[in-house]
Amino acid sequence: MADVEAAVRDRINGDRDCSQQALAQMDLRRRINLLVGEWKAAGGSDVLPDVRDRMRRRSLKTVGNPARTNTRR
Repeated sequence: MADVEAAVRDRINGDRDCSQQALAQMDLRRRINLLVGEWKAAGGSDVLPDVRDRMRRRSLKTVGNPARTNTRR
């Protein structure tokens, strides 16, 4: 999904038509919403992590290991 979002941004920044990439992005988001809905219908009640949670967890991992603070994924 990140690749599709990057393609949309590149096309917008280049003042080009991004309708195909935007439709693909909306389709991916729709699929994710359907999967989350199915998960909840199957009894999933945990709170799903958002970006802030993931960044907080990543920073907690790097606190004990200074070598990881300089590496990027």
